[in-house]
Amino acid sequence: MTTRWTAVRVLRDRTAGRCLTAVVVSGFGTSALWLASGVWVKDLTGSDGLAALCPLAMWAPTLAGPLLGTLADRHRRRPLLIALSLFMAALLPTLCAVDAPGELWLLYAVLFVYGAAGTVHDAAESALVAGAVDRSLLGDFNGLRMTANEGMKLLAPLAGAGLYTAYGGSGVAVLDAASFLAAALVYVSLRVREERPARAREGGRSATAEGVRHLWGDPVLRPLVLAGGVTMLCAGVSGALTYAVVEDLGHSPAYAGVLYAVQGAGSVTVGLLPGPGLRRLGARRFAAYGIGLLAVAVALRAVPYDPVAWACAAAIGVGLPAALIAVLTGVQQRTPGPLLGRVTATANALVFTPNVVGLAAGAALVELIGHRPLLVVLGVALAVTAAVLGQRPASADRTAARSASDASPAW
Repeated sequence: MTTRWTAVRVLRDRTAGRCLTAVVVSGFGTSALWLASGVWVKDLTGSDGLAALCPLAMWAPTLAGPLLGTLADRHRRRPLLIALSLFMAALLPTLCAVDAPGELWLLYAVLFVYGAAGTVHDAAESALVAGAVDRSLLGDFNGLRMTANEGMKLLAPLAGAGLYTAYGGSGVAVLDAASFLAAALVYVSLRVREERPARAREGGRSATAEGVRHLWGDPVLRPLVLAGGVTMLCAGVSGALTYAVVEDLGHSPAYAGVLYAVQGAGSVTVGLLPGPGLRRLGARRFAAYGIGLLAVAVALRAVPYDPVAWACAAAIGVGLPAALIAVLTGVQQRTPGPLLGRVTATANALVFTPNVVGLAAGAALVELIGHRPLLVVLGVALAVTAAVLGQRPASADRTAARSASDASPAW
């Protein structure tokens, strides 16, 4: 089955196509705000560390991922996605009140709520898609989803930087609110049949822990999640160094938008590869190749030369999604539907919580040691992670991936 044919099969599915549309619409606003918030804080305070706290505030709620994911299993997923989108559309305009350093607490608070709502949203969306798309095509769908989501870096950061320059951060906040409203309309148009979730038999703590037990007891998912966590720890530190890298290149903070756009271009090119790659190589080797490419790109960010910075940004856009798609697809294929929300959120917590730690560490270390030594150390750590993951047997998960359309998949 060719890459082109599997992609067409995914896009011809009405539910999958509309889910991808919602990803594109809301992702545009999210990417614009993610960049603009850091530039906003940098302009108000002049601090690289405080600017790096913006993505930290957005990622911090993943610490409560297992608990938040339980909400996605206790409610029908489509109405939940509509409600979350409308809530964020109403919340974001409050950022129009931020125009001085003393009001940054409101920005950080909204970003924190943004991250919490996003954690529940991602879990509900993953569960909704897993029930509507053929399991043998989930890798292809997740690749296209990554292309749609990361592809926003081609337009959203540049649009966000331009809008920020013209109207300030409040203009970007209003744009993001409008994107959530549009996404809610797309979810309203979905026609999916969902059974009302059965009443939980276990208390909240036991139900939440079930996701952790499922992941840790699975011989395929456990190494993927561990490698994903290490990768995102390093990616978090590297991300916190972005404004220092831009300054070393001799550009203004808004130049970060150019690098994010180049990274988005890299992610677009890799979008059609995950489905065939997972079937051919297996999840471990596919993820290991991506992490290895990421290792080289992160280390070379220490070179203060624009063409090198562009090449590294593109390589990061290609390498980082590989591990993330492998984890998400594995979770969707190996988890029963009633558990999928909390297991997805648990996997995201175990993978992205180290990213929060990395962002915090990077924000502190960039002021103490500088970004160049840190980037070299991160490259070495990622290379070791890729080597260890690549040494694990890949034949079993390759064979299972080809049987993923079975009622009880062995992927």
